[in-house]
Amino acid sequence: MITDDSIIVDGNAKINLTLDILGKRPDGYHEVAMVMQSIGLHDTVKLSKIPRGIELVLDVPGLEADEQNLAWRAAQLLLGGEETPGGVRIELTKRIPIAAGLADAAAVLRGVNALYHLGLTQEELCAYGAKLGSDIPFCIMGGTMMATGRGEVLEALSPVPPFWVVLAKPKISVSTAWAYRNYDEQGTEVHPDNAAIREKIAGHDREGIASLLCNVLERVTIKQYPVIAQYKAWMMEKGALASMMSGSGPTVFGLFSSEGEAQSAAAYLEERTDADIFVCQTADKNHDEN
Repeated sequence: MITDDSIIVDGNAKINLTLDILGKRPDGYHEVAMVMQSIGLHDTVKLSKIPRGIELVLDVPGLEADEQNLAWRAAQLLLGGEETPGGVRIELTKRIPIAAGLADAAAVLRGVNALYHLGLTQEELCAYGAKLGSDIPFCIMGGTMMATGRGEVLEALSPVPPFWVVLAKPKISVSTAWAYRNYDEQGTEVHPDNAAIREKIAGHDREGIASLLCNVLERVTIKQYPVIAQYKAWMMEKGALASMMSGSGPTVFGLFSSEGEAQSAAAYLEERTDADIFVCQTADKNHDEN
């Protein structure tokens, strides 16, 4: 929703259907190859014009409401120049249980561009987003994508057939830098077959997609936090087509064929854990663009 002075933009969460690490780059980042998928769980960002500066209002205690926040920094990228058209007040309603704020930064970039009629293309917005985080370009684009480089080089794939998704985030925190560092030391013998899962996605083969989920960081994080393996087992016990850790963790997701199965699994997990549990569907694109 947009008026002359404000706009509401949703920032969708994402999951990794695959995550492969191809090696360490000269710039210190890792070369990755992964299939990323938007889901319906989203934060809501209301952006309002103010004469100058950036104001950030959060509904979550403990999150920084200053230049340390990625949403604030995203606005600064577009409105921090000498010829800025004005300022922005950012009111952020959090639902996604992820501290990184990638979806929020992406929503702010898209929203500021529309609010101030800056005329930036999606590719230009992605270039700004990549300055803040490797996954932000995907959060700007949304849908189903093959991501390479350090995660910012995107290729659109056919939309996946609809899945119901159950997310379970245990009350632990996993450092992405820690996970990648430990992967460098441990490695893995099992890697995703990205070519095969692309074929299954193109063929709208739900079971085939589920059978090819693979995340090379899972082994690293589960070794430190075995509760992740337990969550996966419970998802499968309750009828998931597949279950996997997303990214570097600790969030675990399960893919289900029906809402009933997903809700049953969510209730089962809620009885047995203190994790944050969410039920949603896969999303073809950003929520506010549907």
